[in-house]
Amino acid sequence: MGHGGDVIAELTTDHEEVEELFTNIQELPSGDARRKHYADQAIMELVRHSVAEESYLYPAVREHLPQGDSIADKELEDHAMAERTMKDLEGCDADDPRFDALMTKLMAEIRAHVADEENNLFPQLRAACTPDMLMKLGDKVRQAKKMAPTRPHPSAPDKPPANKLLAPGVGLVDRLRDAMSGRGKD
Repeated sequence: MGHGGDVIAELTTDHEEVEELFTNIQELPSGDARRKHYADQAIMELVRHSVAEESYLYPAVREHLPQGDSIADKELEDHAMAERTMKDLEGCDADDPRFDALMTKLMAEIRAHVADEENNLFPQLRAACTPDMLMKLGDKVRQAKKMAPTRPHPSAPDKPPANKLLAPGVGLVDRLRDAMSGRGKD
């Protein structure tokens, strides 16, 4: 799928891509090694997506929406919960007895989070921000995803400025590890 456009279009495309990976996992039999491959791809996409949201989307939510602080805090809690699940899942092969339960848990967490963003947060943001602001946020999110980590780091900071300072370095290390291990390659 193509990426581009405003922040809402960008993040919605990410949501659709992750859902496609989840569907691929669900269509394979339990224990199939391809499930782990798709899970790794989903984790990589989710981590990049989360880092970009934490760096740019949620600060904009805090600034432009009534009750923006409480909305952003709830979204960050969702991310923290999913990141812990991803960290547990990262250590499992597809034939590990914990894999299916953790994958089911992650899919439920992400699907609930996506539904909340797409049905509640995104419409509020579109109403509160100009099209130009949303386009600029989309550009920032795309740039952040390029430099973001690809592995879950549950203890890493999730709010600016610390997350913006640390994410590129952690992302570089993650991408080197991925290249050496072949993780995320088709």
